[in-house]
Amino acid sequence: MSFAPDVLAIGRLGVDLYPLQDGVGLEQVETFGKYLGGTAGNVTVAGARHGRRTALVSRVGDDPFGRYLLAELERLGVDNRFVATDPVLNTPVTFCEIFPPDDFPLYFYREPKAPDMNVEPAEIDADAVRAARILWVTTTGLSDEPSRSAHHAALEARERAEHTILDLDYRPMFWETPADATAQLEEVLGRVTVAVGNREECEVAVGETDPDRAADALLERGIELAIVKQGPKGVLAKTRDERVEVPTHAVDVVNGLGAGDAFGGALCHGLLSGWVLERILRFANVAGAIVASRRECSTAMPTSDEVERALEGAL
Repeated sequence: MSFAPDVLAIGRLGVDLYPLQDGVGLEQVETFGKYLGGTAGNVTVAGARHGRRTALVSRVGDDPFGRYLLAELERLGVDNRFVATDPVLNTPVTFCEIFPPDDFPLYFYREPKAPDMNVEPAEIDADAVRAARILWVTTTGLSDEPSRSAHHAALEARERAEHTILDLDYRPMFWETPADATAQLEEVLGRVTVAVGNREECEVAVGETDPDRAADALLERGIELAIVKQGPKGVLAKTRDERVEVPTHAVDVVNGLGAGDAFGGALCHGLLSGWVLERILRFANVAGAIVASRRECSTAMPTSDEVERALEGAL
């Protein structure tokens, strides 16, 4: 019998080094905290915090940071059997600056290439991809080879099964131009069933920033559930016959990074729980807000009980 996780994610994994001083540039920071990071890695950790069986397809370097990430995935409840060790490339490191409430510059150290972009199509376990209740892929994973081909291999094996989710996750530093990302997304949008992203990411994907028009454009391309994050205005979701919009959950923001990944893990949990769309969005919104109120990302992911308590307090 094949391995059948609740959530199988493919993509970015690295070490986050976050400053322990706020409101100053990196040149003035004296101490850092070390955490597991990367969109796909964070989403699997977030899902595991909700009791879901999660696994990650990625690569790390043959170095101390790589060994740290393999151990940290295991400690945080994520199956790491599909995380290979690259014999050449170093594990990537990401620094951020923390200027609450809304400025968190990121600095990626992924040159000449990060191991997670070196995942080969042969590393994709087609049986696990088919058996997973959710497959989570990202736009970033399409930005370079052989990762791009590995993603296409996974989507081909998946055959557009229910809960094939694309995180639009557009990061300008990984692309020559936005048009390059748009071209790659055109090949993928018809092969997934759920798409989630903010207004800027929707503009790259479908040329629309208005949330309703962006969601409609995603549906026109075959998406069954389109989720558009609107920042301070909350979140909008559309299917063929339903439109749901929920407000933000107010918190004192410490570090906004990772909130979207917490949203993603909670979204997976809600979909697998069979909840109505409004409940899923409210739950995911609160999960993201909780992480935004904390310094780190992966180790800040809330449990379901924490989210439920915050939801009750908001009602």
